[in-house]
Amino acid sequence: MELKNTPVIITGGGSGLGAATARLLAQGGAKVALLDRNLAGADAVAKEIKGIAIECDVTSEDSVKSALAAAAKAHGEARIVVSCAGILGAGRILGREAPMELSFFEQVLRVNVAGSFNVLRLAADAMAKLTEMGDAKERGVIINTASIAAYEGQIGQAAYAASKGAIVSLTLPAAREFARIGVRVNAIAPGPVDTPMVAGMPDDVRASLEATIPFPSRLVKPQEYAALVKHLVENVAINGEVVRIDGALRMGPK
Repeated sequence: MELKNTPVIITGGGSGLGAATARLLAQGGAKVALLDRNLAGADAVAKEIKGIAIECDVTSEDSVKSALAAAAKAHGEARIVVSCAGILGAGRILGREAPMELSFFEQVLRVNVAGSFNVLRLAADAMAKLTEMGDAKERGVIINTASIAAYEGQIGQAAYAASKGAIVSLTLPAAREFARIGVRVNAIAPGPVDTPMVAGMPDDVRASLEATIPFPSRLVKPQEYAALVKHLVENVAINGEVVRIDGALRMGPK
């Protein structure tokens, strides 16, 4: 899938992975719409890259439908969709005072799994009606965000790991189903990323974490995630895959 003049939707585009991806794809000539609950953050990035910002709650069918319609009105129907919206949801199953609240577990899965699925299903439905492009007769590509926690979830990551494991398991069946409409589905599983969420980490804690990463011994840069998104968009042969980007890190139990 070519980037130039191609409509793109990025959820969670107001910061971190989403913002870095928006910047890189816009540099390639894509027409980018940033969807985020934090409209101020998305608007700041949109102004920087000459894109558009749309307030959106990925867990709401009406909100996503409205956001997709607004993006389509401005840029045309999206052929590239990248889902970066998500929450961490740290907590032990058995806390000191009581077991994890069921509502907490459900909320993490609602945002990370149902939210990504909501965007995927509605975007794919719109893509199915588009004309085919290129020798591969491709209509679109959807990229979700998993995590290496899907494979090596640590103590305190039960909800988060379960949610990202679901994204991993969703990838292949979605790719197989969407093959008939010419839409590819892939996912990226990052290790620890240098985003605003870890900016407040004490220096000693950060150094200890980086020391566990074989090479390079540092956190993943958001720009490196974005570069992988760009490659997955442009390489039509990659479909149904979950790609780790983690410096060969395999996390221990804690």
